[in-house]
Amino acid sequence: MNKRFLIIAFFPIIIFLVLGSVLMVGLSRNDDLPSNLVGKLAPPLPKEFITGFDPIPQKALVEPKIKIINFWASWCAPCRAEHPNIEKLAQLDLKVYGVNLKDNAESATKFLTNLGNPYNGIGTDENGKIAIDWGVYGVPETFIVGTTGKIIYRHPGPITKQILTEKIMPMITELE
Repeated sequence: MNKRFLIIAFFPIIIFLVLGSVLMVGLSRNDDLPSNLVGKLAPPLPKEFITGFDPIPQKALVEPKIKIINFWASWCAPCRAEHPNIEKLAQLDLKVYGVNLKDNAESATKFLTNLGNPYNGIGTDENGKIAIDWGVYGVPETFIVGTTGKIIYRHPGPITKQILTEKIMPMITELE
């Protein structure tokens, strides 16, 4: 075999390995997306709710408790994966509110009936306006709101067991 044939044969493999390495490095980075709302008063929550479930109280954000606001949808596989960790948060002495984003009530009801309802109140955001006000990039996305109504922390993506134990629980403990 001549050298030219070897170069042509292995060139795609070399390019694939280089691109794969670059993508793996990029995907392994754990940079949280910034939020301009951290440290500011939380925007309003939806008034609309899913029939059969408690709505989010209008004064929820000014309650003198730590609040967890979780944007989710029934069609979202990562939302299903994080659901047990949301249930663990609901067992603590804080309020957990869910905002069902761009979903239909029947699917959301089925999701909560099958997996359990960890929320103290559920709002719906069918057109995504509330999510835009909160700066949500996609579901799931979770916010910690302090006792004064200011956003303390934002987590884009599913809450994994590791994120729950290493980031969120210590933060809640410190805030209490």
